[in-house]
Amino acid sequence: MTPLESVLLGLVQGLTEFLPVSSSGHLVMAQRLMGLTQEGLLFEVLVHVATLVSVLVVYRRRVAELTLGVLRGRADAVAYAAKLAVATLPAVAAVLLFGETLEAQFDAPRVVGVCLLLTGVALWTTRWTAPRAHAPEPGFVAALLIGCAQAVAILPGISRSGATVATALALGIHPVAAAEFSFLMSVAAIAGAAARMLPELSAVPAAEVPTLAAGAAVALVSGIAAIFLFVRLLRTLRFYRFAYYTWTVGAAFLVWLAM
Repeated sequence: MTPLESVLLGLVQGLTEFLPVSSSGHLVMAQRLMGLTQEGLLFEVLVHVATLVSVLVVYRRRVAELTLGVLRGRADAVAYAAKLAVATLPAVAAVLLFGETLEAQFDAPRVVGVCLLLTGVALWTTRWTAPRAHAPEPGFVAALLIGCAQAVAILPGISRSGATVATALALGIHPVAAAEFSFLMSVAAIAGAAARMLPELSAVPAAEVPTLAAGAAVALVSGIAAIFLFVRLLRTLRFYRFAYYTWTVGAAFLVWLAM
């Protein structure tokens, strides 16, 4: 992997991890177009960690508040943390039960194109659900359903942020609260994905570390920017417009594969 490829992929990961366009799908497409294989897998470890740090940076006060609240036994903090835990369970179950099947989809690029089209459908529904969503946070049942959306988003091309926020909005959760819950629940999901790929790091030659680190740094900075843009668009109720992008990219990628 060249330094330019690393920076470009880092930018792709940072922006698409949090914008509702599917980071996994974009990385599959980008690596396919660049002809990357094993190096791309190694790269994913670092950029996933970088985007995890992006969430912790942007939501550092909320994370600190929840952590202190749980340690002090505050009922509201314990309940919110419990909801985040419940929301994580479906993805854990999906990986344990269907891990090999899900991983195989990353080697089927047409799946990415189809799933991007489906992501667009989910995003388009927010045009009607977002204006009617006012609840300050999800209940336990809603948290479980949002977690199910996150489990489906393991498929490349299904946006994790798009699926979880669209589900939260459909359940009546206020857009900003939906974004916060989605990003905080992503901490465990991204950390788990990165941990599963850690063994790949042992194969990284020392000479490639600076190149990969540059990509991770770009992913960190662009991830922070993407989170702020994401929340801003939710506030203005323009979230659904990302559907145009996912439909266009998904269709174009399918056409490219067919040719």
